[in-house]
Order: sequence, then structure tokens, then C-alpha cells
Amino acid sequence: MTEAIKKKIIAVCDDKIEKKGSNVGLSFYAFFANKNDNPKLLLEVAQWWIMEHKLDHFEKALKIKALAQEIDSLD
Repeated sequence: MTEAIKKKIIAVCDDKIEKKGSNVGLSFYAFFANKNDNPKLLLEVAQWWIMEHKLDHFEKALKIKALAQEIDSLD
């Protein structure tokens, strides 16, 4: 996964946690616009979320942030 999407995942999690508290949940769609303008990246994040980590549709932002911080950048 690229460093750019890793940073975006962490930033979105931080924003949601700040606005809604530490118990807030989100789905991997939270990192994308409401249009499919980058299907390759969407599939990459879906692969990471669903296949690699076997996460549910909604997960706690704190959990996702911790997993994203563990990603080794491929850039």
C-alpha cells in the first residue's frame, strides 16, 4: 500500500475520532469520494481490509488507525 493512502487512512481516522469520539466506527469507503475515480486504489484498500485483515464492514477507527500505522510503505 502506498504511503499516500496510509497517511490518508490515518488522517481520516484521526478526524473521525476527534469529531465523534474514540468509539467511532467507519468502513473502508470512508477513505474515498462518493464516486469511483480510482478503482485500483479502492480494490487495494478493500483487499487489505477484507482479505488481509478479515475486518467487518464497520470497524473502530482506533483499530484501523493502528493497523494502518503498521503498514510498510511500498513507495
